[in-house]
Amino acid sequence: MPKSGSDEWLAQVIEDIIEPDLPIVDPHHHLWNRDWQIYEIEDLLKDTGSGHNVIKTLYMECGSSYHETGPEHLKPVGETEYVISQLKKGQEIGGAEIAGIIGKADLRLGDDVEEVLKRHIEAAEGRFRGIRHAGAWVEDRSMYSRYAGHAPEGLYDQEDFRTGVRLLGQMGLTYDTYHYHYQNDDFRRLSIAAPDTQMILDHFGTPLGVGPFANRRDEIFDLWASSISDLAKCDNVVVKIGGLAMPDNGFGWDTRETPATSDEFVKAQRPYYLHAINCFGVDRCMVESNFPVDRLSLSYHILFNGIKKIVADFSNDEKHQLFHGTAERVYNV
Repeated sequence: MPKSGSDEWLAQVIEDIIEPDLPIVDPHHHLWNRDWQIYEIEDLLKDTGSGHNVIKTLYMECGSSYHETGPEHLKPVGETEYVISQLKKGQEIGGAEIAGIIGKADLRLGDDVEEVLKRHIEAAEGRFRGIRHAGAWVEDRSMYSRYAGHAPEGLYDQEDFRTGVRLLGQMGLTYDTYHYHYQNDDFRRLSIAAPDTQMILDHFGTPLGVGPFANRRDEIFDLWASSISDLAKCDNVVVKIGGLAMPDNGFGWDTRETPATSDEFVKAQRPYYLHAINCFGVDRCMVESNFPVDRLSLSYHILFNGIKKIVADFSNDEKHQLFHGTAERVYNV
């Protein structure tokens, strides 16, 4: 059996592209060169060029290529430098261009994080858009996959962290975060405490389906849905709809002999997409790929086929907001 996420494994499911002319800005992908997986600009361009009309992307921090020496708080600037080098290589290849970069800084530095932000801005050559300092916290990391969060408990309630989040808004930068469904209310409090910062919730708030949350799909959905409804009352929050094909979501596609089809994806995930859109509206939702993490379950062209099927009855204007308009406005690309 081919390894899940490999080209050979993904090639077992091929579909015709739905609405191939619909412009897409993919606001959430990673690049890395790690022992267990290499996914760099050539791989990204192969995915974004697989049939859908992806015109721009935004890079999301993931701990790639930090500086190995120098002050600890400045090491994440190496990731921005790495992305710029990958971007320039991609310009030579051609295809969707990385229009924005979301980097990492330790926002617990409070006002002192400004030094890190300025270094990122300088390194990004006009493409720096914001910070993700994820709040994902788990009590026992052994219960989750290798993507389990590393944040301390209660990060969102720390006053120095909140000061850093507020500074992002003062500097015209965005704040992204990744956490689990049981932290949505914590994030709501943070959003209320930083009303002038554009807050972006990644991956729907990650309703889990593994460890102690396995075989509790309906119960977890109800808890998640209620917290999403409450969070939508915060006008400074937008949500990325995607990233639900990670192993931690528990749909199990990453363990199968064949990847998911778009119809399987739709059957499993339609309720999450429609609930988030109903709560936030199309102008506060943006479709994301979360590649290559979700590549462990299905291919890029299958993912976007599935999402297009979910919103097939939406108007053209609504689709344009979901697939590129919201991302262009929020990240100013």
